[in-house]
Amino acid sequence: MSTWMVVEDEPDIYEVLLAMFEMWGIEGVAFVDGEEAVSWIEDVDRGRFKGELPELALLDIRLPGEIKGQMVGERLRKSPILGQIAIVMSTAFKLSADEERLMMTQAGADKLVYKPLPKFNELQRMLEEVITQRRTRTKPPVVDSTPSTNNNSPAK
Repeated sequence: MSTWMVVEDEPDIYEVLLAMFEMWGIEGVAFVDGEEAVSWIEDVDRGRFKGELPELALLDIRLPGEIKGQMVGERLRKSPILGQIAIVMSTAFKLSADEERLMMTQAGADKLVYKPLPKFNELQRMLEEVITQRRTRTKPPVVDSTPSTNNNSPAK
């Protein structure tokens, strides 16, 4: 079963997201602020978390407290364990093109979506596409392990 991470301070939104994840056969892990999420990331990095790690993080940009969504994304990218996770930023506030670029760059995000979020099936398809694109970009190079037929090797 896949696991997806949500950092969202609005209970109605994260509860609906977790319910949707469950219907899609995805385990959800939710945090209501950036401090809680970063603390969990640090636990993962220190080997204190045992369980399936998320392959996607859906991060609200405007969170209460000092640590905002883009800072959670930035911390995820620095993690030796979670650093290749797919990151989708979300916000209900209209950002300028410069603000969008800044948020995406700081978070190392793969996508930015505006609230209200897309409908059920469209949201699932979009999030799965982000995961697929992230996997494609971070896949290690394929090494050909077939024996060489190089005839230029020195004779014995």
